[in-house]
Amino acid sequence: MTQDFEKNPYAFRKMHGLGNDFVILDRRMGGFPITPERARRIADRRRGVGFDQLVVLEPSARAAARMVILNPDGSESGACGNATRCVARLLMEERGARALTVETAAGLLACEALADGRYRVNMGPPRLDWREIPMSRPMATDRLDFAPPGFAGEVLGAGAANMGNPHVAFFVKDAEAVPLAEIGPRVEHDPLFPERINVEFCQVLAPDRIRMRVWERGAGITEACGSGACATVVAGARLGLTGRRAEVILDGGSLEIDWTESGVLMTGPAALSYVGALDAGLAGD
Repeated sequence: MTQDFEKNPYAFRKMHGLGNDFVILDRRMGGFPITPERARRIADRRRGVGFDQLVVLEPSARAAARMVILNPDGSESGACGNATRCVARLLMEERGARALTVETAAGLLACEALADGRYRVNMGPPRLDWREIPMSRPMATDRLDFAPPGFAGEVLGAGAANMGNPHVAFFVKDAEAVPLAEIGPRVEHDPLFPERINVEFCQVLAPDRIRMRVWERGAGITEACGSGACATVVAGARLGLTGRRAEVILDGGSLEIDWTESGVLMTGPAALSYVGALDAGLAGD
């Protein structure tokens, strides 16, 4: 990377994990403040750059860097597994390291580079109490007593987990048949979830293989969701539908998820698409 690029306050990197795409801004040495309105402008795929999430890197006293995550609607997300892998790759290449820690609103996440070119992140233990999701009333989160509004198909089981951000996973016979664009926003905004929620529809192909489609809170349908894949394996294992380790097949590709005693491990690729610089008018007031 050229020195001029690094000094440009409007410089950005476009990265993706299985098609889940990010604009990454490095503010460790300063730069323009990121507001919800600026995030919305940059998110516009016709007039801005476009992203599923905007990731802002800031200095951290406890880790290699702190990442702040904003959705296209300007709201903040506590965690993003695919984005964490992308940030881990950038920081490891910068430092010449094979392992490091990234600070997020959800806590410190340990990351490592694997010999096959993929990256693994320990997303930490799932939070499973109804208050931690959060939900508006007491409910068992391993066998959720909640049906997706407007969904006419059969739900084989449902579970909720917070993986730094809230998720609800519905297991169905055919994930491809779910009208996700219609049902996803209804679940996201249901009164049961006062902070809104990410929504996964999942089909068990084998005890260690799951097909998953996702509606992300504040972003809509995306090609992949790392924290959602983690929540899906947690929910599937608690329901007795899967094991604690599984391949999760998303629209953009597959992630390897392993729910261990130390936390939920997520393994997958991290790709750099291009670098660029925002126009000052796009980033300004």
